[in-house]
Amino acid sequence: MFRTLGVGHRTGRPTAAPFRVTFRYGIAYLSGLTPPGADLGSVAGMRRRSGLLRPELSWLPWWLTTGLLALVLLPLNVALAATQFDVHPLVAFVAGIGQSTALVLLLVWPWAAVALQFLAVAVFAVAIPADPASTWPLTVPGMVTLIVYAGIAATRTSWRAALATWWGSVLLITLVVFVDPNRHSVTDGLAVMVLYSVLSAFTLGAVLLVSRLREVRRELAVARHNVEVEQGQRALAEERTRIARELHDVVAHHVSMIAVQAETARLTTPGLPPAGARDLVAIADNARTALTEMRRLLGVLREDAGTETGRRPQPGLEQLNDLIDQARDSARASTRLIVRGAVVPLDPGIQLTAYRIVQEALTNVRKHAGGAPTAVRVAYRPDAVALRVADRGPGPAGDPHGNGGHGLTGMHERARMCGGELRTGPGADGGFVVEAVLPT
Repeated sequence: MFRTLGVGHRTGRPTAAPFRVTFRYGIAYLSGLTPPGADLGSVAGMRRRSGLLRPELSWLPWWLTTGLLALVLLPLNVALAATQFDVHPLVAFVAGIGQSTALVLLLVWPWAAVALQFLAVAVFAVAIPADPASTWPLTVPGMVTLIVYAGIAATRTSWRAALATWWGSVLLITLVVFVDPNRHSVTDGLAVMVLYSVLSAFTLGAVLLVSRLREVRRELAVARHNVEVEQGQRALAEERTRIARELHDVVAHHVSMIAVQAETARLTTPGLPPAGARDLVAIADNARTALTEMRRLLGVLREDAGTETGRRPQPGLEQLNDLIDQARDSARASTRLIVRGAVVPLDPGIQLTAYRIVQEALTNVRKHAGGAPTAVRVAYRPDAVALRVADRGPGPAGDPHGNGGHGLTGMHERARMCGGELRTGPGADGGFVVEAVLPT
């Protein structure tokens, strides 16, 4: 523990922070929050071992609660035993101190607290004289103290230790009832024995059930957090894979075409000046260098994604029918594709952007509109291609902006990257509409 005392990295003087860490952790350890042999090196380690969301000072309420209970029950145990049950005042005081001290001692040394509590109960049982009007072998405050002790033991120790403590208390009371030096009859202690067994068993079961429910809640919180992290990592890997494929199939294609065209122009242009030939050679070399660097970048993206991007070409407007079929099968709703105008060949980047916008819009319909009927319209114009995806869902309530997603943001970025524009919002007849115009 004292090895955590160190010196400042800059001043060389002893620092007080490690001592504060050691002191806080030592108090937490004495309170039963951490197992023996745990790492004493940092507050972060203490938090990890003391529970997922448990604060540093979670031991303080236990000390305050048990101390208050001990102070309240001590005078009741002593006064009632001395005045109502004719127990010698000194014996009543010592036994009452033992029962109350055991409540606080349970937070530090549980087994010593068990021995002290049982010893005080036995002293009270033996000291109470034979009197038909008394509750024997436990006074009412003594019974309450023992039940409270069993409940705290169930919270601060394992369920096996708590169950062993409860069984020990029941056996102790039973033994006192059947073997009594003051000649009490079994009938005198039968009611108290049964009442204590029932009440303490109910208390023990309730505390263990609540503790188990809290533990399950913490485990669910951890599992939910792990699932969210895994989903985020999977989404990141999928996005990296998609970026790698798009760079490979679209951008790398154009860069390689620059190199080929530069070499072709140098060889096929008659009367080309030497300076122009050198420039074309430099263009081709720079294009090949850029292509090499891009392939290195694609390798890094693929390694980070942990998946193979494959060699399939990126989708375009020709694959919209397959996309519509997939949306119709997954959402089990009516999805139509309407094409207007003369179909003309488009740049692969424009086709990929149009496909991704329609794909993301259909995904949002499935996630936020409950698979509502949807119409996808593609209109070819002389200078642009217009897209419109309209559903008959709940309207603005289905806006993915209200659900913390990034779908609409990604669609806007794709449209701007191609020099186009995109509009989203509620439709005139209800539902939600995504409209995009991409210049050709």
